[in-house]
Amino acid sequence: MTLLFAQAADTAQKLLDTAAQAGQQLAKIPDEELRFGDLLIKGGWVMIPIGILAVLGLVIFFERFFTIRKASKDESHLMIQVRASIMSGNLESAVAICKNSNSPLGRMLQKGLLRIGRPIKDIEGAIENVGKLEVSKLEKNIGILGIVAGIAPMFGFLGTIAGVIKIFYDISKTDNISMGVISGGLYVKMVTSAAGLFVGIVAYVCHHVLNMMVDKVILKLETDAIEFIDLLEEPSK
Repeated sequence: MTLLFAQAADTAQKLLDTAAQAGQQLAKIPDEELRFGDLLIKGGWVMIPIGILAVLGLVIFFERFFTIRKASKDESHLMIQVRASIMSGNLESAVAICKNSNSPLGRMLQKGLLRIGRPIKDIEGAIENVGKLEVSKLEKNIGILGIVAGIAPMFGFLGTIAGVIKIFYDISKTDNISMGVISGGLYVKMVTSAAGLFVGIVAYVCHHVLNMMVDKVILKLETDAIEFIDLLEEPSK
């Protein structure tokens, strides 16, 4: 019995000594900071097209954002001035006011004013055609954001797959299957997936934000166009 307790105590002491040595070795390992810039660089060549897509998406978003925002400004004063000119019979003044406004609504109303004297259907058709052109101008390049949202994650997955292929290729050449080799290379290549998904998500959100802004502008233009047509029909009622 005494011998059994002695062996158990000896085994416990060895376990304590092993744990102490492991703790000392871990304490000697230097702490490595995970820097964002280093990860981007280690992502490989795939980070270049992802970065280009990110810059392209941001440029398109801000350019379209300010353009659409300018087109969505309140034009109530324009409608008031045009109404006053039409009621006074001064069509030339109304045309000049619309031309000087340099806005989608102003161009639509100007086309309608130049068609006064023709049937209402012709005036409506002319305003509608100009409205379609103005909307197409506002939607210019917005579709590219949708393309960026779809392509960026694909590039990210492509980088990860290329990294995994390289890892297994290196293992086949060196016959080294240590977890350090596998996990070290894999976590770096996963950066491409994260970057691609991030760029794709941002582009997707920006795409829908711009579309919602355009929809609001379209609704406002349609409302003002109807008000203008009603104004032209008033004298004939």
